[in-house]
Amino acid sequence: MLAKRIIPCLDIDRGRVVKGTNFVSLKDAGDPVEQAQRYDSEGADELVFLDITASSDARPIVLQMVRDVADSVFIPFTVGGGIRKIEDIREILLAGADKVSLNTAALNQPELITESATRFGSQCIVVAIDAKRREEPPLRWEVYTHGGRRPTGIDALDWAESAERLGAGELLVTSMDADGTKNGYDTELLAEIASRVKIPVIASGGAGSLEHLYEALNVGKASAVLAASIFHFGQFTIGQAKEYLSSRGIIVR
Repeated sequence: MLAKRIIPCLDIDRGRVVKGTNFVSLKDAGDPVEQAQRYDSEGADELVFLDITASSDARPIVLQMVRDVADSVFIPFTVGGGIRKIEDIREILLAGADKVSLNTAALNQPELITESATRFGSQCIVVAIDAKRREEPPLRWEVYTHGGRRPTGIDALDWAESAERLGAGELLVTSMDADGTKNGYDTELLAEIASRVKIPVIASGGAGSLEHLYEALNVGKASAVLAASIFHFGQFTIGQAKEYLSSRGIIVR
């Protein structure tokens, strides 16, 4: 069995790490390079670095920040936000990122997944899915784009399968309902997607305790857990998270 990964998430807005609730009410959480260095030294397995307003502001990602983070850490890291074309992906990888995360662009241009996976390898193409529960049928979870601002009418489970088929190497699944609430991940959403795809699923949105990490990995069948609030504000360290998961029988690195 592959070891499960612990991945802190750096949401970036105007050059600062921020954390919100349900994708709004953003709160400052520090300097991205300093945070990245801290997580690297704490033993994080990877980092995810998302420029959360690049798509909605229709601007490119800040490449210098990617370079600065790349120069300061020794663990793999993923960059997303504002990616629109294959050249954007090339520039981000050249700036030092190990993977790119596609969300809005992947939905607008599904062929970008295939083109980038063919050119750079599936292992560095992550498709991010921001999903929100629907009360009325036929959709159970609807995909949103532009940093959670625009509903698409697309079913999250169907899109997960399509993204894998198109060439994605991983899926980053965020529950918009759970995001920032600290009430736990949407394990039902995670388990549904994990049962439909063979590529790794990264759980995102809702971590408030170490038990929640365990639930996402055990009940939700995720391959990795992404978290922000519980690490950014000193509630837990990466080491404490790994120690707890190991004590519950989860294999960690």
